[in-house]
Amino acid sequence: MKAAIFEYARADSIAQACSLLAEHGADAKLLAGGQSLVPMMAMRLARPAWLINVNEIAELKGSRGDGAAWATGAGLRQVDVERDGELARAVPLIRQGLYWVGHVQTKNRGTIGGSLVHADPSAELPLIARTLGASFLLRRSGSERTVPADEFFQAPMMTATEPDECLVEVHWPVWQGERVGSAFDEVSIRHGDFAIVAACAQVEIDSAGRCVRAALGIGGAASVPVSAEAIARSLHGTQLEDATIDAAVESIGQYLDPGSDVHATAEYRVHLARVLAARVLRQARTNAASLARGTRA
Repeated sequence: MKAAIFEYARADSIAQACSLLAEHGADAKLLAGGQSLVPMMAMRLARPAWLINVNEIAELKGSRGDGAAWATGAGLRQVDVERDGELARAVPLIRQGLYWVGHVQTKNRGTIGGSLVHADPSAELPLIARTLGASFLLRRSGSERTVPADEFFQAPMMTATEPDECLVEVHWPVWQGERVGSAFDEVSIRHGDFAIVAACAQVEIDSAGRCVRAALGIGGAASVPVSAEAIARSLHGTQLEDATIDAAVESIGQYLDPGSDVHATAEYRVHLARVLAARVLRQARTNAASLARGTRA
């Protein structure tokens, strides 16, 4: 099929994009990489009356850190983020997750902001944002606001972004500890496909190997990415032994609400979530411990 007829505009600034959004409201969609929107338009699952191209807006392509957080412009290509060495050192979980995202061809066009606003519950970047507690800078004509990740993702393909708002930046927290490790893993039909279930974790350990901070997230097993905060907190003060991790993730099903489809039953998704959660916590622990030895696993 082909997309329905639409009008097209190219915005040269965020202010112009916001002005066009204010003029056309819910009838308009921003076009960045188009890796999700364009196929949906071709299948007539999305029929915007206006497409506003924001690919040439330089303000959306910045990347900078201040020690406490790293800001990535919403218009940054996924491949550029994946290759950003400074960002990978500050927030390694982003590069670890991008390894699983699509293919080289899609990452050459796909943007950070596009994936986050699309809000597929199986997608990798929304899961990382929810797990780390990222925040989102949204702008409309005359004002802007910051929305935390736990309020941003509201339902499948639905975020807190209003029709007249443009996602400008994503702020990723930077953990300051010397021994911080992270890991991402998922199960899908083929590498690059949307995950049947995905999991990611980040832990910080002290010089004695005790966990002083932890974060754990699950994707593909609920309507939005899930942050299993209680499980993560239960690991504080432990040595993150395998048995401790296995016991902690045993209850992960209570955080999930998976459905069944042709790829997996709900019960199998919960099983996968438990296995993957334990796996990423162990790998994050190993990565954190390797920093004390001067090498990263």
